[in-house]
Amino acid sequence: MKKRRRLWVLAALAALALGTVYHASLEPETWHVASARLPAAFAGLRITLLTDLHGHVHRRLLTAVEEARPDLIVISGDLLDERSDPAAVMPLLTRLTEIAPTYFVTGNHEWVREDTEDVLKTIAAQGVTVLRNDFVTFEKEGQTLVLAGAEDPNGYRDQETPAALVERIRETVGGDPYILMAYHRNNSLDLWSALGVDLVLSGHGHGGVVRLPFVGGLLGVDRQLFPKDCEGLYTAGRTTLAVSRGLGGVRLLNPAHLPTLVLDNP
Repeated sequence: MKKRRRLWVLAALAALALGTVYHASLEPETWHVASARLPAAFAGLRITLLTDLHGHVHRRLLTAVEEARPDLIVISGDLLDERSDPAAVMPLLTRLTEIAPTYFVTGNHEWVREDTEDVLKTIAAQGVTVLRNDFVTFEKEGQTLVLAGAEDPNGYRDQETPAALVERIRETVGGDPYILMAYHRNNSLDLWSALGVDLVLSGHGHGGVVRLPFVGGLLGVDRQLFPKDCEGLYTAGRTTLAVSRGLGGVRLLNPAHLPTLVLDNP
């Protein structure tokens, strides 16, 4: 009995040590996303996606972002959680904006805090564009690309719905523009596909809190086994959902993840 208990203790310590090593590592990745709907002028656009920092600033993050050579940086929620000190991540935001224009949407954890509005103002004060059910347009060679950001469902009850946001974009921009949407939740492919959004940048799923080699996510953030759509590229109709494993939070056998999306025509 003592020998068996000792083996369990050793196994637990080994798992903890291995998990610590993985947590300290950072995995940059490049994803190529092709769409015939992408305006040709924006072919080659590079977007680096940061998600789920939960107040943790990885020591190699800035170097990795610089090496990714992004044209845009998108932070898709859970920059902070209820235990995070905002002061710890604000210098990171300032540095990111020096690399490329940086955009932010809320995740579920920003809305758990009691100082949400103050935090969002502080994020904006670092030069980051906070998209709160709002959008910006980029013009190049007479062509237009839309970058929008939808608030997390944990936000205000009367906030604009995703459908209303997309309708407003189309009414304002005209025609059927290519829409790039930043939205925290990863379980949203059907939602955005039904609305005809072209590309969605998400996190939330952490790739599974626990991952297994050659298997992928074992345990999800909602304690479900083998969680769906928690890391990688997923498609439905004309919509591609890009989900990062994120950069912080509880994670076992799950390196911090920094994907850069390169947009192109087929």
